[in-house]
Amino acid sequence: MSSQAAAKGNQEDYKLKDTKPELGERWPHGGQRGGSGWLYSERATSTYDLVEQMFYLYVRVVKAKDLPPNPVTSNVDPYVEVKVGNYKGKTRHFEKKTNPEWKQVFAFSKEKIQSSVVEVFVRDKDMVARDDYIGKVEFDMHEVPTRVPPDSPLAPQWYRLENLRGEARSRGEIMLAVWMGTQADEAFPEAWHSDSASVKGEGVYNIRSKVYVNPKLWYLRVNVIEAQDVEPQDKSQPPQVFVKGQVGQQVLKTKLCPAKTPNPMWNEDLVFVAAEPFEEKLVLTVENKASPGKDEVVAKIALPLNKFEIRLDHRAVHSHWYNLERFGFGVLEGDKRNETKFSSRIHLRVCLEGAYHVLDEFTMYISDTRPTARQLWKQPIGILEVGILSAQGLQSMKTNNGKGSTDAYCVAKYGQKWVRTRTITESFNPKWNEQYTWEVYDPCTVITFGVFDNCHLGGGGQTQGSGAKIDSRIGKVRIRLSTLEMDRIYTNSYPLLVLKPSGLKKMGELQLAIRFTCLSMAHIIYLYGHPFLPKMHYLHPFTVNQLESLRYQAMNIVAVRLGRAEPPLRKEVVEYMLDVDSHIWSMRRSKANFFRIVSLFSGAISMSRWLGEVQQWKNPVTTILVHVLFFILICYPELILPTMFLYMFLIGIWNFRLRPRHPPEMDTKLSWAEAARPDELDEEFDTFPTSKAQDVIRMRYDRLRSVAGRIQTVVGDIATQGERFHTLLSWRDPRATSLFLIFCLVAAVALYVTPFKVVASVAGIFWLRHPKFRSKLPSLPSNFFKRLPSRADNML
Repeated sequence: MSSQAAAKGNQEDYKLKDTKPELGERWPHGGQRGGSGWLYSERATSTYDLVEQMFYLYVRVVKAKDLPPNPVTSNVDPYVEVKVGNYKGKTRHFEKKTNPEWKQVFAFSKEKIQSSVVEVFVRDKDMVARDDYIGKVEFDMHEVPTRVPPDSPLAPQWYRLENLRGEARSRGEIMLAVWMGTQADEAFPEAWHSDSASVKGEGVYNIRSKVYVNPKLWYLRVNVIEAQDVEPQDKSQPPQVFVKGQVGQQVLKTKLCPAKTPNPMWNEDLVFVAAEPFEEKLVLTVENKASPGKDEVVAKIALPLNKFEIRLDHRAVHSHWYNLERFGFGVLEGDKRNETKFSSRIHLRVCLEGAYHVLDEFTMYISDTRPTARQLWKQPIGILEVGILSAQGLQSMKTNNGKGSTDAYCVAKYGQKWVRTRTITESFNPKWNEQYTWEVYDPCTVITFGVFDNCHLGGGGQTQGSGAKIDSRIGKVRIRLSTLEMDRIYTNSYPLLVLKPSGLKKMGELQLAIRFTCLSMAHIIYLYGHPFLPKMHYLHPFTVNQLESLRYQAMNIVAVRLGRAEPPLRKEVVEYMLDVDSHIWSMRRSKANFFRIVSLFSGAISMSRWLGEVQQWKNPVTTILVHVLFFILICYPELILPTMFLYMFLIGIWNFRLRPRHPPEMDTKLSWAEAARPDELDEEFDTFPTSKAQDVIRMRYDRLRSVAGRIQTVVGDIATQGERFHTLLSWRDPRATSLFLIFCLVAAVALYVTPFKVVASVAGIFWLRHPKFRSKLPSLPSNFFKRLPSRADNML
């Protein structure tokens, strides 16, 4: 019983929970604003109404003037130290400057302040001895004004520096602004935070919140039509060539021209993914199949991508002839005159496809469906507002100074916009309280949240095979917008679940506040009747293999480009958010999908069982009622369709009270995560290609063959049934086809002369007959059908 109770407790722990955070701005009684009284007791704004209010003491250090020089060195290397209780923030220092300008802001979390005084020190940097004291300014915390956006920023003022005894110095002034505000303040994103006081140097830029934009992706379609005057190195043999295209790291090849000719033809499409700004070129090489194991480059050409035509529909673009640079001839041999006189040519039709949406996400969790070309975009249908509040109960992700720690940040991705919250250092319960907004163009899209541990601030952390540190995954949450009610604020705590080689583990909880606001209900209703992707995906579709390859290339480009931002959104983060490994084989996923199919047909299976019980007269009263309903529908056949639709309407109304009240969360039971065996998990987390020992690979291969064999048998059985239907009229079995044709002729005549109600009544009574009148042997039609041949006889 105890193990069952523990399992039930785990199930509850893995579920989504309701939370009741105090959202919006709340300004309590008791403080001053600008020295002239208090604000309203409660004031909620629309800018930051989905997060909990966090108070900060802001100190803006602008500049200083007339600083006294050091009597020993006759110059001054000034910097400013802002001290509030145990927290100290320092500006950068200047060398030999009496009128420095810093323009830096410091933010101290009010809930951690244990002092009633704000002290601002100006010091002289000394590389050898202790830094010299120049002067200071003190502020009483009770006298600090409160500033609320959208009020204008507080104007900084000049303050005369005081000595240690509080007396004004003869020289030296500093320009400061000190105020109390919240995270809605414009100074908040770029401020130095007391929450991250331990972070030094370049790490400071790596912990701030940032917004990133996806690179604009295009499909580049290269239609290789033909080439002329292709001349191989060995002129005694006519060339048999193919064309290889390359854009960045992407390489595609045409088929080998079947004929050996200097004027080959292909008329074949090569499709690449390109990103703005177009830094790469399209490089085409014509290669000759000199021998079975050797390809020689005959000619090449490099074309800039921004010169190509942009196509916004399915109309054909103009083709062009391009002169190829001969490879290994002409210039390389110093014979420039021959090079200019003779040149091979290639005929191309190249365009940038603007009417497709470039898929860079797993299709099931797509967050954007707009075409590439901006002129084809429709108006947004709604606004998605998200408050990333906090995380609770995070696990220790690394060891720092001998103890476990976590430096957590959250990433959200929807459409073209990525956001990253600031990193809260050394906290298992970080509070971000940051709010972001996205335009919504389709409600049937998904927003993805990921929580990560920042491993680039010092200390331990996970490393890749190359030894480079990577940001560890803490967990992921997905929310489909179409499951949200309009204009309702959802405040829930989502479990952060991660599957590891050791099994399923809860890494903590992520608290979110979400609101989906509708701008045009008519537009949303209109969208539900229209294609999900732009129309070019249906007029000129890509093959499944093409789409998978292009999606993989697009994900690589996005990961590289965002990794080059400053600060970078790292490759491992982007790949986790985009589900880059979703195509890898997994026994656990295969089981989960199998049971999803079983669950899908459970309703039909239950219905067939009920009909079987009716047919077998298990409950005579029910069977008699079915007889009555059957005869009513036979007498009034026009009631059949209205009855079906009315029945579905009543079921939908009945299920309204059982409707989901929360956004869907990760389902561990559906994912088959809790029941996965250790060996299956070890296989799922193996590298590709595998890094396991030979005997382990052999065991897994044999198991895979066993599973695939059962799948193969089921697929073969389904194909056999379909082929038997086809055999009825194909004369593959002449006697069976003759019998079926005679039956069809007799049935046609009988149905023509007999009223339909009589036929239906006889068929219904025969099907519902009492078990006493039934034979236990298979029926005649079943026997006939099972005797029909299939194409399995033709298989090796």
